[in-house]
Amino acid sequence: MAREVVARAMADAGLGPADIGLVVMANALGGRLSDQGCVRGQSWLRGAGLTPAPVVNVDNSCAGGSSALHLGTLAVRAGQSPVLVVGVEKMWTGDRLATLAGIEDGLPSDERHALHARHENSSGSVLMGLNANWVRQQLEDRGTTLAEIATTAVKARAQGARNPVAQFREETTARDVLDSPSVVPPLTRLMCSSFTDGAAAVVLSSGASSGAPGVRASVLRSGDGEMDYHDRLTETAEQAWKEAGLGPADVDVVEVHDATSAEELWALEALGFFGVGEAGRATAAGRTGYGGTGLYVNPSGGLVARGHPLGATGLCQVVELVEQLRGRAGARQRPDTSTAVAVNTGGIMGGRDAGLVAVHVLQQG
Repeated sequence: MAREVVARAMADAGLGPADIGLVVMANALGGRLSDQGCVRGQSWLRGAGLTPAPVVNVDNSCAGGSSALHLGTLAVRAGQSPVLVVGVEKMWTGDRLATLAGIEDGLPSDERHALHARHENSSGSVLMGLNANWVRQQLEDRGTTLAEIATTAVKARAQGARNPVAQFREETTARDVLDSPSVVPPLTRLMCSSFTDGAAAVVLSSGASSGAPGVRASVLRSGDGEMDYHDRLTETAEQAWKEAGLGPADVDVVEVHDATSAEELWALEALGFFGVGEAGRATAAGRTGYGGTGLYVNPSGGLVARGHPLGATGLCQVVELVEQLRGRAGARQRPDTSTAVAVNTGGIMGGRDAGLVAVHVLQQG
């Protein structure tokens, strides 16, 4: 998977392997699931002809891809160019418990026992237990409804059906979403992201051709358990708007980290795109989906439909946004897209804060 996306990215950039000055590889689960705990990029990209470019490996849970992109962006700004950034994840090996254990490496080891005791559930996923707590708070305090969450899942699957590389490409109905098996109440299976195998790659260059999409802002923030996850989103987004010199109203397309469909709605509000309780109503009215009249949200299908290959997810978001900015997204294209935002998160600290929030603002050059 890694070699395939690298070949495509370099061909798209019109470069050969010898042109690459630095490779940044993101992966989360290779040590547990692929018997490759170190030198992952060097091992998996053998045969791609990239030697002697240095390979730097990044593991930052679900935010590895966006973390690698940030490092690549800094390298280009410092004069290193071109930089190849790759994310790859092989999540399904047939051992579900091993994959769950790998995902839970995104929690501090000294907190896992207490989190299991507090969020024990039939799915076996502490992370979905935490998400279910947020959903209950959403329903009780923010005016979001279960019907709106179901409609958000329907939108994700409809947009995934337009994406030839999405994991799930079949449309569904709100009734199907609500009747699908329970994960952790009130979350059902069709509201949640799945184990996904996938990869993505981008090339960053200071000498990009005129009109090529560029990174306007790259902002990362890590939490320590002292702040609510969604407040951390707000904090990071505010810094990104400041760095980019624009605001939420200037954005045409956004890819958010929808580990669940409920999370898509709360994230949109935390990032400043909607007021409290407004994202669900906008989604139910059809304003955030393909053909809608407002902000276009997760055109790729998001984590729920495109899939969530942990270390690659942040780069999958960026590839989708670049396709939108270039007008090459085919059946899911939003016309006249000029500004796009990717929001990727990873890890949970203290059972309430984000291990990392990454916001990347992209604009057509």
